[in-house]
Amino acid sequence: MDLIFATVTIIILVYSAILHEIAHGFVAYRLGDPTAKLLGRLTLDPRPHIDPIMSIALPLILILSGSPVIFGAAKPVPVDGFNLRDGRKDVAIVSLAGPATNFLIAGIAALAIKLLLILPFDPSIAATLNWLLLTIVRINLLLGIFNLIPIPPLDGSKVFALLLPERQAAAYLSISSIGIFILFFLLMFPIGGFSLGEFIFNLLNFSEKLLGI
Repeated sequence: MDLIFATVTIIILVYSAILHEIAHGFVAYRLGDPTAKLLGRLTLDPRPHIDPIMSIALPLILILSGSPVIFGAAKPVPVDGFNLRDGRKDVAIVSLAGPATNFLIAGIAALAIKLLLILPFDPSIAATLNWLLLTIVRINLLLGIFNLIPIPPLDGSKVFALLLPERQAAAYLSISSIGIFILFFLLMFPIGGFSLGEFIFNLLNFSEKLLGI
């Protein structure tokens, strides 16, 4: 059962991350940048999107270790900001498209959970569907919340950079190469009583309550 749970969870996570990246690429294309489209990244075929570490290994380790926070990522869709019509503003819009897609998926799955209560499903089938849909909700909420953290290279950093003067924004975004290490440090070691993992978990619970599940 643990193996089935891990496999299904990773499949949901991978495709949720893929849809997240496709949303980036599609919005970028609509705003003038065809890079992702030309590179064949606007496809549901998982092969161009999967990163062996971030898409498979990391979430599997988190699942098997019993971590309350499970996340992962697909390969980032390339976006050339010079092709976008409105520079940093469009970069922020492209960045928001990914988390917005995850929240939309979570909302649709939450609605489906409510429909299960009124549709005449066999109880065992209903229980399985409820677990599957709840997993979709939680993973997509986690992806959306996690990617809005304003630490480069996450999507939230592109939005936060829009609030800064151009020079300061460039300096802030330049830490992208070490941002992932900052994230892992904050997840593992609370600072001054603040725990990033607990903060994410609390936002997840709050979001689930908003969705009525």
